Amino acid sequence: MKTTISSWALSLAALAAVFAWPMSASAQTAALPKAEVTLYFQHYWPQTALTVKELVTPWCDTIAKESNQRMRCVTLPAMSGGGTPAQLVDRVKEGVDDAVLTVLGYTPGRFPRMEVFELPFMTRNAEAASKAAWDYMNKNASQEFAGMKVLAMWVHDEGQIHTKGKQIKTLADFKGMKMRAPSRETTKLLQALGATPVGMPITGVTEAITKGTIDGTMVPWDAAASFRIHEAANLHTETPAGSPALYTIGLVFAMNEKRYNGLPADLKAIIDKHSGAQLSARMGRMWDDSAAPARAKAQAAGNQFYTLPSTELARWQEAAKPVQAEWMIDMHKRGIDGRALFDDAKRLLAKYEAAPSVTAKTPSKAVPKKKP
Repeated sequence: MKTTISSWALSLAALAAVFAWPMSASAQTAALPKAEVTLYFQHYWPQTALTVKELVTPWCDTIAKESNQRMRCVTLPAMSGGGTPAQLVDRVKEGVDDAVLTVLGYTPGRFPRMEVFELPFMTRNAEAASKAAWDYMNKNASQEFAGMKVLAMWVHDEGQIHTKGKQIKTLADFKGMKMRAPSRETTKLLQALGATPVGMPITGVTEAITKGTIDGTMVPWDAAASFRIHEAANLHTETPAGSPALYTIGLVFAMNEKRYNGLPADLKAIIDKHSGAQLSARMGRMWDDSAAPARAKAQAAGNQFYTLPSTELARWQEAAKPVQAEWMIDMHKRGIDGRALFDDAKRLLAKYEAAPSVTAKTPSKAVPKKKP
């Protein structure tokens, strides 16, 4: 089994991509002595995305510095190492990529236990939910990550609705709308709300909206800005501040397990030091903090905003209840006690939502000013 891209597994396309990205780790370390360990780290984010600035770049810089350059990354942003976002899980499990950062929902049905955090109106805060997701994964779902060394697990902040042509204000407005669904559970949610879900990675959403292939999407604010979705979809529907999130998506940062296990003990210790619960919480907090500045970009573009009134939100919550029930039925069919998992997830969410560091934060949802 291949455990690195460093030889035959690195295709000509990937080699070209490495040289084509002047800000990649390979360019940054070109003048340095050859590393003892080179980790080929692939993800789907553009190089300018906040996730790259807050996780990929600093993590790689830190492990290089603390290992005295014995261990370094070659980063492959925007899938420049080959494959598609949906293939990242298999690529890291098989050792084609040494490390990846991806969305769990891009491989539907592969992480059913973790889908509990993607159920509608489940979470309220990305930092708290990320802490809960890390604990829950280690207690209840580690078997779903066989072949992978999970370095961090988190969820993004609340997803909002972004459309072109028609703004969503009521349940009835979903009828006839083709909406991109980022995961299996959001597909079910959109169906429950009355829309026609269309599955695709976020990398193709802006073009699809521009061409009219879809009418809109559900994404958090930073993703809308990172992938320039707000330039194609100029109508935004938000849930009220303090309400449960319409939806969230789980993300994972993982290494090939054999690659990790084969490292010298001191290099493992460096990776462990900068991974785990602390990194998971920090990534959740990053998403919470990213919403307001990303939303401001849509405001600067002159886009239109609508905040659901509580009475309409209650209708959406009622319409979404069957999605939770269906998840539990699916768990039962798999021989898994879905009710116990759901209750444990809710317990962990309540625990971390009550923490002072979380409750002291101001809501990320800003109510748009009315035009005079």
